[in-house]
Amino acid sequence: MTSVLPDRGVRRRATPSTGAGVRPDLLLAGLTLGAALVVLLWWHDTPATIHTFGDWLTNAGRITGLLAGYLIMVLVLLMARVPALERGLGADRLARWHSMGGRYTVSMSVAHTLLIIWGYAVTAHQSVLTQTGTLLTTYPDVMMATAALGLLLLVAGVSMRAARNRLRYETWYHLHFYTYLAIALSFSHEFATGFDFSANESARVVWSAFYLGVAALMLWYRFVVPIRGAVRHRMVVEGVFPEAPGIFSVHVTGHHLDDLRAEPGQFFRWRFFSRGSWWQSHPYSLSAPPSDRLLRITVKALGDHSLALRTLHKGTPVFAEGPYGALTERRRTRRKVLLLAGGIGVTPLRALFETLPARPGDLTLVYRAGTEVDIVFRRELDAIAAWRGARVIYLVGPPGGEADPFTGRRLASVVPSVTEHDVYLCGPPRMMDAAHAALRRVGVPRKHIHTESFEF
Repeated sequence: MTSVLPDRGVRRRATPSTGAGVRPDLLLAGLTLGAALVVLLWWHDTPATIHTFGDWLTNAGRITGLLAGYLIMVLVLLMARVPALERGLGADRLARWHSMGGRYTVSMSVAHTLLIIWGYAVTAHQSVLTQTGTLLTTYPDVMMATAALGLLLLVAGVSMRAARNRLRYETWYHLHFYTYLAIALSFSHEFATGFDFSANESARVVWSAFYLGVAALMLWYRFVVPIRGAVRHRMVVEGVFPEAPGIFSVHVTGHHLDDLRAEPGQFFRWRFFSRGSWWQSHPYSLSAPPSDRLLRITVKALGDHSLALRTLHKGTPVFAEGPYGALTERRRTRRKVLLLAGGIGVTPLRALFETLPARPGDLTLVYRAGTEVDIVFRRELDAIAAWRGARVIYLVGPPGGEADPFTGRRLASVVPSVTEHDVYLCGPPRMMDAAHAALRRVGVPRKHIHTESFEF
């Protein structure tokens, strides 16, 4: 396949064949089964009769505590960057499941704490405050568990939308490392005072194996694999090239890049070892099909990190984790494909526009931009469209204006047979919400709308 990019002495290749991802429904079924087994553990260790109100409260606290301990490791598993999960669910769905699971975990942890205190207080005929003091001062590892709960509440607080909008990405990201400290603090508490583990050696072995297994996956895929890849591929910046006002492409070269098995539509988490950016890792999609010697990303200067990338020098070392994401050819189920791009969200769709197999007339790219100068890759997109017999439609104007296809039913007039297409959608969050709603209004089934978002 010939690329419309300057040749630069590299060989483009077809989409590689990599392992299939985990189906979301099967993963959800497996996680539900795990939760059911946790409840079964409580049932196995619980006396046949629960007599008093205090017994009911205490056992409700036991169940919520077990489920909180299970769910927090599920959260770690979802963010361990296991390739099968990334390919099967995609980064945006993993993030949504992680966020939802986080709310459940914190709720279960708080419920566990309150129910146990209340249940013990009722049984001992003491006030809640007196019982709280007794638990903190006389029960082993309860103080550490209290600290763990405080850390979880801190992470939950900074994850709320109102707080996220006021935090820098790096601050939000690094505060989440306190979750690992919370897990370490709470683990010993589970074995020291947990009724289901203190007298059940088999349960302790299985629970420990579960924790150690998830920890091993996280360490392997988030640390060992990226470090090994950095040594093997030895990536460096080849150059930085302007694309549009405030938008530029970074070309990265390296060794054995075929071994990465990256696909058009995927992204990496990039770390550039230059002053001011070496300690930060950010996700950027490939904006051109990967080759054996070259990867290209395209960045819009929006913050300190992206602004710093514009001044990268040739030869700057690069550390890349990935590839990640499921916005690839694998999601396709129909002959016709519509790519809907907004702003800098065109980057993964530009790579797909060049590589998705399609007969003439079956592939359409609709590119939404605020002004003419904001259009990125126009020459490349026009060349790809002419070469492949595909269509590219540029819609320029403010949101809600005459050129906006996401108001009313205008999308059907822009792409008359839109309901017969698989739709790949990428852009700013508000644009994606509006586009998704417009697609549903004109009758595109939800299962044929494919998205990926990096919003934290």
